[in-house]
Amino acid sequence: MTAAVRKRGQWKSPWGFVLAAIGSAIGLGNIWRFSYLAYDNGGGAFLIPYLVALFTAGIPLLILEFGIGHERIGSAPLALAKVHPRWEWLGWWPVIFVMFGIVLYYSVIIAWCVDYVFYAVRLSWGADPDAFFFHTFLGASGAPSRIGAVQTPVLAALVGVWCLTWAIIVRGVSRGIELANRIFMPLLLVLTLILVGWSLGLEGAREGIRAYLRPDFSRLAEPKVWISAYGQIFFTLSLGFGIMIAYASYLPHKSDITGSAVVTALANSGFSLLAGFGVFSVLGFMAHSQGVGVEQVVTHSIGLAFVAYPKAISLMGPAGKVFGVLFFLSLVVAGLSSSVSIVEAFTAAVVDKFGTDRRTLAGVLCVIGFVGGLIFTTQGGLYWIDIVDHFLNAYGLVVVGLLECVAVGWFFRIETIRRHLNRVSRIPLGPWWNWVIKLVLPGILGVILVQQLVEELSRPYGGYSWASLIAIGWNWVLVTLLASFILAMRPWHQEADLRKGRGDGR
Repeated sequence: MTAAVRKRGQWKSPWGFVLAAIGSAIGLGNIWRFSYLAYDNGGGAFLIPYLVALFTAGIPLLILEFGIGHERIGSAPLALAKVHPRWEWLGWWPVIFVMFGIVLYYSVIIAWCVDYVFYAVRLSWGADPDAFFFHTFLGASGAPSRIGAVQTPVLAALVGVWCLTWAIIVRGVSRGIELANRIFMPLLLVLTLILVGWSLGLEGAREGIRAYLRPDFSRLAEPKVWISAYGQIFFTLSLGFGIMIAYASYLPHKSDITGSAVVTALANSGFSLLAGFGVFSVLGFMAHSQGVGVEQVVTHSIGLAFVAYPKAISLMGPAGKVFGVLFFLSLVVAGLSSSVSIVEAFTAAVVDKFGTDRRTLAGVLCVIGFVGGLIFTTQGGLYWIDIVDHFLNAYGLVVVGLLECVAVGWFFRIETIRRHLNRVSRIPLGPWWNWVIKLVLPGILGVILVQQLVEELSRPYGGYSWASLIAIGWNWVLVTLLASFILAMRPWHQEADLRKGRGDGR
């Protein structure tokens, strides 16, 4: 066993790794974003492009990221540097923009969920959840340039979110992340099953399920529907974050990598489908109670959780308070399991590169994360979240995924990764997988990227001013990209770490 393997933390069991990977993949978007996309893109017919995307893009790319981390034995920067030193920056970029971008606002959204757990007890949103959320709770200023004051309830909850994240990260891989996910994932499943079972028994639930699953096959002719399906699969599996590479590097030599990737992907998608039944059962109940169609109560993304659901909870009577607490608690659990994985991806990268003490680093990162997230707790924070989320997801993650395929598929012997995976895994990969990585995935991600750029240049995203989009969105992307090149130029504390991995590639 090499020194690189001996000094790395390891999962106590293969299932500990799988639970952690599933915990990273399953997040807030599984509960509200998938359901809305299905409704908005042909109902049950959306499942066709969704499943095609899962098997042609999601699982192959997840196998690639698991394979890179396991075969090259390292976090994203170390693993990509072992592929070729010139590609080290590609490992740094995702862990930088998820740590100093995505997790900053994601932790604030988790803080919203924490606050709503307590609000549900007294139905604090009153008769108008829409006005309560946007005006009373967030104090939305109307524009990103009008930052305004910090919202105290959000700030207080954010302190708790980062304290819990620190407590998990500082304990390391087996005693921290693995243990937390052994608690979080079963708890999330139980909470979700209770909520779905409860929702299915509500009056009008059948109408909601019909709206969720009713197939409109004519929508399959629209390119937008297919792009939405591939985009959802890509983002929901934490691909391009650098997380799955780091997690796989903590596995022992003999590990079922391909099997773990399949289980992780199917569990993630299965959870999305399950949560969708609960979401639309509640929307059907709302529609029935108010005497309107389901399409009139569906609100996009964040509004679905913080406006539509509170309205439904208020209509449930005394039992609604219990339902509300369980719902928002499930969001907190889903969010925490994902945010912890993001911080761990960056922690692993810095420890690999500079040999920094994990405990010290965890404390520093959580403090920086909390301070960096303050901008999103202000009255202009909602608009900052929207812009930063759009740019980092639409460009950062897609470009990283595309370049990972190019780097490993064309500038490294991809056959080395495939042979390694076949040696340690139960599910063998044929030569077809090489070509999926080399041609199919770059083509799909390239189409998504071009489509995003065309839309971006045709009109300003979200109706924001070009000045706001450049100052916040584009600058966030470019600054994190510059930081990745700067860190890649720094020397490794142990040059021996750059030696080849478990396989025979160099």
